[in-house]
Amino acid sequence: MTDPNAIQPSALDQLPDRDPEETAEWQASLDAVAREAGPHRAAYLMRRTLERAEAGGIALPKLLETDYVNTIPTSAEPGLPGDPEMEARITAWNRWNAAAMVTRGSKHGVGGHIATFASAAWLYETGFNHFFKGKEGDGSGDQLYIQGHASPGIYARAFLDGRLDEHHLDHFRQEAGGSGLPSYPHPRRLPWLWEFPTVSMGLGPLSAIYQARFNRYLTNRGIKDVSSSHVWAFLGDGEMDEPESTAALALAAREELDNLTFVINCNLQRLDGPVRANFKIVQELEAQFRGAGWNVVKTLWGTAWDELFALDTTGALVRRLREVPDAQIQTYQTRDAAYIRADFFGKDPALAELAKLLSDDKILECFHLSRGGHEARKVYAAYKAAVEHKGAPTVILAQTVKGHTLGDGFASKNANHQMKKLTVDEFKTMRDLLELPISDSQFVDGVVPYGHPGADSPEVRYLQERRAALGGPAPARRTHALAPLPAPAEKAFASFDKGSGSQNVATTMAFVRLVKDLVRDKETGRRWVPIVPDEARTFGMESLFPSLGIYSPKGQTYEPVDRDQLMYYKEAKNGQILNEGITEAGSMADFIAASTAYATHGEAMIPFYIFYSMFGWQRTADQMWQLGDQLGRGFLVGATAGRTTLTGEGLQHADGHSPVIAATNPAALTYDPAFAYEIAVIVREGLRRMYGEAKPGEDQNVFYYLTVYNEPLPQPAKPQGLGIDEGIVKGLYRFNTVESAGLSPAANAPRIQLLGSGTAIHWALQAQKLLAEEWGVAADVWSATSWSELRRDAMEADAALLRGEERVPYVRQALQGAEGPVLAVSDYMRQVPDQIAQWVEQDYSSLGADGFGLSDTREAARRHFGVDAESIVVAALAQLARRGEVKATAVKEAREKYGL
Repeated sequence: MTDPNAIQPSALDQLPDRDPEETAEWQASLDAVAREAGPHRAAYLMRRTLERAEAGGIALPKLLETDYVNTIPTSAEPGLPGDPEMEARITAWNRWNAAAMVTRGSKHGVGGHIATFASAAWLYETGFNHFFKGKEGDGSGDQLYIQGHASPGIYARAFLDGRLDEHHLDHFRQEAGGSGLPSYPHPRRLPWLWEFPTVSMGLGPLSAIYQARFNRYLTNRGIKDVSSSHVWAFLGDGEMDEPESTAALALAAREELDNLTFVINCNLQRLDGPVRANFKIVQELEAQFRGAGWNVVKTLWGTAWDELFALDTTGALVRRLREVPDAQIQTYQTRDAAYIRADFFGKDPALAELAKLLSDDKILECFHLSRGGHEARKVYAAYKAAVEHKGAPTVILAQTVKGHTLGDGFASKNANHQMKKLTVDEFKTMRDLLELPISDSQFVDGVVPYGHPGADSPEVRYLQERRAALGGPAPARRTHALAPLPAPAEKAFASFDKGSGSQNVATTMAFVRLVKDLVRDKETGRRWVPIVPDEARTFGMESLFPSLGIYSPKGQTYEPVDRDQLMYYKEAKNGQILNEGITEAGSMADFIAASTAYATHGEAMIPFYIFYSMFGWQRTADQMWQLGDQLGRGFLVGATAGRTTLTGEGLQHADGHSPVIAATNPAALTYDPAFAYEIAVIVREGLRRMYGEAKPGEDQNVFYYLTVYNEPLPQPAKPQGLGIDEGIVKGLYRFNTVESAGLSPAANAPRIQLLGSGTAIHWALQAQKLLAEEWGVAADVWSATSWSELRRDAMEADAALLRGEERVPYVRQALQGAEGPVLAVSDYMRQVPDQIAQWVEQDYSSLGADGFGLSDTREAARRHFGVDAESIVVAALAQLARRGEVKATAVKEAREKYGL
């Protein structure tokens, strides 16, 4: 059995020892230190030696953990610029108003969070006073990802500098009247203030990484120099449990994103209790980030600890801090000095002797109050180190106390995340602690007052002067008055009108061909941002590699294996394609950054993200909501769409539901085009709506979701006639009639309307022929390009009717006068076409691919789900039989004839 304490073999054992005698001397020295001074001293020397080797560029494995002390020693801290006393008064006012806002709102039952900002106040205030660049200076300013639960503190600061008033604060979480404040950072709800939604935990850190990366992309491609912009992401230590929070750490290090800083508020608490009750979250995060290649700065202890560390001549204090679990640190926060003496210092004789030199007040000051994240000087030192560090992103692990300054009833209590208010007495205690000039008489009828030193007070003038020096207010979102992008040449779209003749073309390939033409446009071509998660060859996009290049900040440092081929794998520093590898979440974060560049950087970019459709809404729908909240614009393309079209993949990989999920997102315009010319019309309209001249009352802050298929079929020519383009955009038009299809049923033949979307329209066309030739039934075929847009229009018509306005839904207008019942079919679950059922005046029924997918041929899968041409025929005959327009026996005959 292997001894777990034995020295394990390493890579060094494979190398010859060129000087065994020297090696033995080093080992003997280490043994001597351990024997004479103890193993802790030996470990200390080894850590210092490794740090020196790393600093000197000697290739050795990095230390993943350091002692549980501040990375920047007190002696190396830079002086705090500005007026620290003034900044303390400003912070006190913001603490007060943040707590007052939530407490007053609690009377209306709307809730809020007090403890988070209380712990993080100095993390924000130090940045606002000294680091965060605004948008009124040069460049685009910094991008701030604010921790959602800290939003009351941000509102409080905006109140102090005059951007909000008491009416706004009194309508925190009360938005229905139009002047309230959203609970969290929601750009769609407060578009002049918030830039980035962050409260869906984990999406903030992921998006921040890709935003920093996209900033580099814009600079390297020559779109705009945003090299002076810095991305700051404020996160909770509990939030780091989300897999998205750490999913892209290696990317940030690999691409040397030193324009990015994570600030993790390590108050050691999540919603229900300690983040790592029996362990140490700071040490865990340090190892994780160091292992990924980040620069790590720990800001754990305040100045009150300096005396303790100076007295620690044996290292016992540092050792004890490393071994005490987080939950016990929280317990010390709530216990008296006697308990701390016994439990913390009493575990080690050296510490017990050290404690004799400390007064009870000193012990309580250290363990109750003094955290690095609560001192401007400590935070300033960490931020300065972060922005000056080159070659890697930085994470600052700032230790704080959740509920700091809110009183003993809040600080470090497990329940403080759910505690929404303070009592009047608690506010008065807080007032005295913060030394605010608020009198008892201002508490009228038990209501806590807001506090403001006055618009012309020294505090407000100082605050505004600091922000002016840094480039204006922050956070702030700016929608630049951008000129509409010129429409691409019509030739790119019109080329699809004539169809493909006898050539089989899948709609996926049609979309890619259209994009190939659009990226060549002289005016707007460079603004396209193709995004693909390692499936470009699947979608036929490899021809774009040599012409556009794949973005890499390193360029291409190797000779590609396919260099002698026409479509070789080309990476370039100014590459246009973002090929993200197998990460749909990362690709969506890319898309969000690109789709909002019009506001973040004043540059309209046109992203399209193409992916296997079942790996879109099924996997990253949360980010699609984030995209809608952030007012993003662009094209999401679900390729290899449909439940029966992707053969052989089966069950989880067969998409029969993405349009259902997409329909829940108010910002998503979902289309299921059947033909290449429909794709051209939809993309052209999307470019106009999102980037061109907007119509009166039209919301440009939308994004398009197109489903395209990998089933090669002949593409028909665009039908002639008025209203075709309008029907494609609105969601429905008649593709043909039985007569225009060259079929000749009897003059008095029963009639039915077949509505199909996407690839299903081909089954409907086959059914049209079978119905006419074998059953004497006349069927007209309609292309339903968007079930959800038809529904949305109909719902708007219903709302207009309630307002007393007469308006007929478009779907009803389009089908007006169409004879017979309606049968709708798609390659998705029936819930997709059933979206319009209540607004169709004719008898309505539907077919769809409900249930789990399965692996088989397309024909077998369609027969299994009952959506193939023969199944449509039987369903049509059954619908007509119920109306008495065909014999009931015809349904049975058809089932037997087709083997159903």
